[in-house]
Amino acid sequence: MLKDLGVEALVLERDAAASGSTALSSGFVPSAQTLAQKRAGIKDSIEAFSADVQSKAHGSAAPHLVNAYCFAVPKAIDALELNHGVEWHVLDQFLYPGHSQYRMHAVNEKTGEGLMNALLKAAERAELTLLNQAHVLELVLDSQGNIVAVGFSRPDQSMEYVKTQALILACNGFGANEELIREHLPAIANAFYAGHHGNDGAAVIWSKGLGAALMDMGAYQGHGSWAMGPGSLITWAIMMQGGVQINAKGERFHNETQGYSEAAVEVLSQPGSQAWAVIDAELLDLAMGFPDFVQAQKLGAVKRCEDIEQLAKLIACDVEVLSKTLNWPIHDEALAIDQPLQDGKLAHARVFKRRLKPPYFAIHVTGALFHTQGGLSIDEHCRVLNSSGQAFKNLWAAGGAARGVSGNAVWGYLSGNGLLSALAGGFLAAQSVTQHIRSQGS
Repeated sequence: MLKDLGVEALVLERDAAASGSTALSSGFVPSAQTLAQKRAGIKDSIEAFSADVQSKAHGSAAPHLVNAYCFAVPKAIDALELNHGVEWHVLDQFLYPGHSQYRMHAVNEKTGEGLMNALLKAAERAELTLLNQAHVLELVLDSQGNIVAVGFSRPDQSMEYVKTQALILACNGFGANEELIREHLPAIANAFYAGHHGNDGAAVIWSKGLGAALMDMGAYQGHGSWAMGPGSLITWAIMMQGGVQINAKGERFHNETQGYSEAAVEVLSQPGSQAWAVIDAELLDLAMGFPDFVQAQKLGAVKRCEDIEQLAKLIACDVEVLSKTLNWPIHDEALAIDQPLQDGKLAHARVFKRRLKPPYFAIHVTGALFHTQGGLSIDEHCRVLNSSGQAFKNLWAAGGAARGVSGNAVWGYLSGNGLLSALAGGFLAAQSVTQHIRSQGS
């Protein structure tokens, strides 16, 4: 769109090659009513999707962004398919936590790296100028508060400046900034950081000089299944299909189906800040469909145990306690969180829909921080807002640089919210920038 206006679009990338949080993610983008969803015969609606996002956040997600993103993301996905050859497939073997329909979209590789490569090819096809090793350090404002130039450092530490009519901040969040994490997210401050090192909170830091408002700074995406040792993500699909997490005492300690984000805090609260993800052969077959899991298995993360005795020895827990845990009564639905169990404890974990069968396969895991969900306050067009709620004339923010749609806590994160914000936010920001430049030229 910008090219048609005779305007050059420039992407400044701080690293030698673009990757970022997208490449480190699972690469699954939630959306309703896409061409891919329709090809799969999946009946869904924007309204149902929006309701799921808001339900997961207990009604605390920004309504204007939930609505804007859920309407924009299918347009972005379909445009990437129709205009840039990105092939999408909907994962339909299981429902991700909080979703009422199959709506996770993936490229053929089913990895974040595969998605990032597809996006880079789309950018190349669109003849977008991408300048690597350009670390943005300075935003230059005029007397009216407009961004008129951007300053960035080059590999030789020299500074260069480029004029701009409009700027989109797409520099993600502050997950790699220990000071900001301690200030805003103390519950996860000591967790392993599994996100990108470049997420240094630049947008948050710049907000002070700009007078921009920050929102939802208590929100983030954690993950309760980060494999210790190889240091890799273990798909939560195995939890949704009947896998369990067991602590050092041989007990389950939370409802695994609520979501992998809040599971990070649950795991970190256990002895040694760790747990074991336990599955059986049927779930192992499911997991082998995910390249990240296959890689973790190759690195020795998956331990086979022929029976409960071997599993108890691996975990170093009491075999009788573990046996009771794995042979809990089978029910079709989860117990309420405050429903007493037979031993007087509360039902913090759902009961089995089916029992795991030996041999067992166990992965030693901990809780990890993946990316933050709070950031610059934006309107429905992704224009950055100041502390009075007024939009800057030529400044936008998309993805993790801006507030997300997860409310203000870890439990508000619906599976895929990060990439939802990235794709939908980028799409909306690009549209708004195009309109802005068009109006400036008229």
